[in-house]
Amino acid sequence: MHIRKYDMNFSRRQLLKGMAYGAAAGVLMPLEKVFAKDLSLLKAYPDELYSIDDQTKGKISVGDYITKDNVEYAKHLLDPSIYDQILNEGRRIKVRAPTTELRQLFNNSYYEAMQRNIAEGRGGKFDSKGNVVDSNGKAWSGGLPFTSPKNGQEIWANMAMSWGRADSNTYAIKQWDYGADGNLEYEYDFQWVELQMQARTDRKVFRGYEDEIRRQCVYFSNSQDVRGTSFLSNWSYDQTKIPDLYGYMPEFRRVRQLPANQRFEPLIPGSTWFLTDPWAAGDPYLTWGNHKIIDRKPMLLACNGNFADTDDNWKPKEQANNPKFWETEYEMSPDVIVTECEPVGYPRSPVSKKRVYADARNSVPNGCMRYDRQGKLWANFEMAFGQFVGGGADGNRVVLSADGKTPAWSWVYCLIYDHQNKRMSRTHHAKKGVGTESLFQIDEDWLFETYCTQQALQSLGRA
Repeated sequence: MHIRKYDMNFSRRQLLKGMAYGAAAGVLMPLEKVFAKDLSLLKAYPDELYSIDDQTKGKISVGDYITKDNVEYAKHLLDPSIYDQILNEGRRIKVRAPTTELRQLFNNSYYEAMQRNIAEGRGGKFDSKGNVVDSNGKAWSGGLPFTSPKNGQEIWANMAMSWGRADSNTYAIKQWDYGADGNLEYEYDFQWVELQMQARTDRKVFRGYEDEIRRQCVYFSNSQDVRGTSFLSNWSYDQTKIPDLYGYMPEFRRVRQLPANQRFEPLIPGSTWFLTDPWAAGDPYLTWGNHKIIDRKPMLLACNGNFADTDDNWKPKEQANNPKFWETEYEMSPDVIVTECEPVGYPRSPVSKKRVYADARNSVPNGCMRYDRQGKLWANFEMAFGQFVGGGADGNRVVLSADGKTPAWSWVYCLIYDHQNKRMSRTHHAKKGVGTESLFQIDEDWLFETYCTQQALQSLGRA
């Protein structure tokens, strides 16, 4: 017989107390100590917070599927968008065992950068404008600036400073767009590139770009009607500034600077996501305001697993009865921060607010719900993450990270569901696509010249 030292009510009270008083993440121990000593997360959170059986009073267990027949027992553990998809759209989710090792929730170099910061007593803080600087007042040098976020602005800064938790990322992405009737309407291949100029794990400033934090490019290589279309977003380190956005349209055969409201429109026909949506903090966090934490609780998230190790192109399995959805696995996260903010820097924004469900252990956004001007739920940007490991058809399959030794960690799939017209954009992180390829070991000078300048957009469009 296993005797519980702490009951669920104790754990829930501690999470709510932490939210009210701005306490550090962790119930039994601050997360900083877990980071510093590579301890099990069970040292920070009671096992009751990891138990789906406890959280559903024995109605759902690891290995079970959550369907419309039993979702009411798990409603308090799901965001409203996922609950609605299961109840009304026929989605199902399998429950997997929880992750209790913190390293498995991070890219290895990013994790070690945080350990280094903790060892050196180097933490993040806000300057007079609200930008992140280190304890010496200098530009942030990599890793989570706030390992235990205590307020809304800290969690949004954690999400915005380094999206993919690596100095550079290049993803091959395949996208399928489904209509309300469940029929496939569009199919695309595109390359998504992120290059950190600052807030890097190597503590360098890329090519001396001290006024920028990142450059991000999206290049559409397929289908034929959008092939060559590309966009480049140059982010200032100053998070009060809206990024400069450039686009190359094949029909015009030139690069154009685009207005800020382009961040709130689909880039291509049929898509349900905007530039503001990816990574939740798709815009600089100080162009949004009224950041606040509205809840803190255990929840089910796609925070690990889901890597399609049996498919050569890393494609997840489609749900047989409803191909709009992937077959997905969720697990218990003991501490999820529910946070909101409003688009104060975009007076013409059609969005009234975002609500994000972020795992407090790594500040990764697993769900970002977008609301329209009337305050009605518009769309949810769901992201799944995990290490790229598994027992594939050819045995143990491990994709290596940039260090060439440790397993790669990244996003695995995205589902962007439009609740108002029942449309879905279904994507996954592919090994390759039409004219695209995912790389974890990258020549950053090549990446910059190929994707991250206006001249690069022209070259891509005319290739």
